[in-house]
Amino acid sequence: MAARWPHGVTDHRILAALGVVAVLLAGFSGWYGLRLQQRYADDRRDQDIVAAARQSALNFTSLDYRHYAQDSKNVLSGATGDFKKQFTQQTAQLTQLVATNKSVSEGQILDAGIVRADDTSARVLVVADSKVTNTATPNGEARTYRLQLDLRSVDGRWLTSDVEFVG
Repeated sequence: MAARWPHGVTDHRILAALGVVAVLLAGFSGWYGLRLQQRYADDRRDQDIVAAARQSALNFTSLDYRHYAQDSKNVLSGATGDFKKQFTQQTAQLTQLVATNKSVSEGQILDAGIVRADDTSARVLVVADSKVTNTATPNGEARTYRLQLDLRSVDGRWLTSDVEFVG
């Protein structure tokens, strides 16, 4: 025996309604999948930005007169733009100053967070401690830094383009 539908409802109308519902569900699923994919990409980008900023700040706060040439190369390898230019221009003077004072700075990153970010640039705040020893303070002195780092995406790498001491 055939199914009986309410008066005036045909099999064609029911099939059409089910078709519309299926299309709407497929559309929503596709849209939601794209949103999840974008969210994952944004999270991955943000993780890369914070990791690059933390490493850059660590390199910047960890300098040792005994291997300052390598330490300064580490800073420059994560730098671009004006920051790279300024640090390069000051390297000779800093090398002499660090060697004369037998300066050692051992940095430690306490926290970092993104202020703003997009696919090409970011601003990150970093809190770092370092223990600094030199001829004037042979037992060491603790220093806390609050740094604002601007980063740029260059050939798939996040590089520091500016460093400011804040707070």
